Amino acid sequence: MTGMLSRTADNLYWLGRYVERAENAARLIDGTYHLSLLPITPEEHGELWRRLFQSNEELELFQNKHPGFDDDSVVEHMVLDPENPSSIVSCMDAARDNTRAARAELTTEISQCMNQTWMDIRGINMDKIHERGIQDFLDLIKERAHLFQGVIYGTMRRGEPFLFWEMGTALERAENTSRLILARSNSFHRAHRRDDGFDFYRWGTFLRSANAYSAYRQIYGDIDPVSVAEMLILNTTIPRSLLACIEDTTDILKTLRREAQCAEMSERLAAEVRSMRLDQVLRSGLENFLHDFRNQVHALSDQIRADFMMVR
Repeated sequence: MTGMLSRTADNLYWLGRYVERAENAARLIDGTYHLSLLPITPEEHGELWRRLFQSNEELELFQNKHPGFDDDSVVEHMVLDPENPSSIVSCMDAARDNTRAARAELTTEISQCMNQTWMDIRGINMDKIHERGIQDFLDLIKERAHLFQGVIYGTMRRGEPFLFWEMGTALERAENTSRLILARSNSFHRAHRRDDGFDFYRWGTFLRSANAYSAYRQIYGDIDPVSVAEMLILNTTIPRSLLACIEDTTDILKTLRREAQCAEMSERLAAEVRSMRLDQVLRSGLENFLHDFRNQVHALSDQIRADFMMVR
């Protein structure tokens, strides 16, 4: 890096991650909510919501406060709970703090956009969400995330500050696409497939959660689980695919410091995903591949912070 403080780089990196995390939480909840409206058993309904929690720590944090996996309990935890560091409210609080800390590198329009979003969601509670409608509230979060990203792209000078924000966004997007696939990974197994309209609606909802339904129909046509996995993992024309996100991260790291250890790690991860055999992964265990991918993303993030932000 040339002249930017490592602390400022860290602020911009996490600004990108937290806004993207809030949007992806809204996407996960939105897709699960729509699937929960299908004619399924109470056990299947609870399992839909339970699969949003993908680690023992996440499950424990939720179960300490809620007895079961019903709509309102999960929405409250994932949207409003200030003790959940990944809730939408917590993410937007952290994003605002990072915006203020890095304000010298950001435009006035970026700060105004963040402050307006933060003011619009502060004080929100379940009664207000029900009054507004959960769909409308989640759409607001997604729209504000898109607006914020658009303001950054439209007003921010292309330089190191922009690259750190962009890298945080790409890496968070990779992790959250893997979370999305993991939450529905059982649906990829042949034993869970159905030949009626249920499967068409289920996969359509899944693709909309990844903002990829229209793109999928244009590229592949009829919905097939293997093609869905291929698109969200390997298709680099899809900005949320795992490979596209890691290749974007690799390109940014090479621009910042080609010889950095994190650039080598990112390049190896991209090569590993690029060379994978999807049919073998689906047969041997999609969940194992995704958990390993997420672990490597976490290690890459730690190395980025060690190389650029002096955080170890």
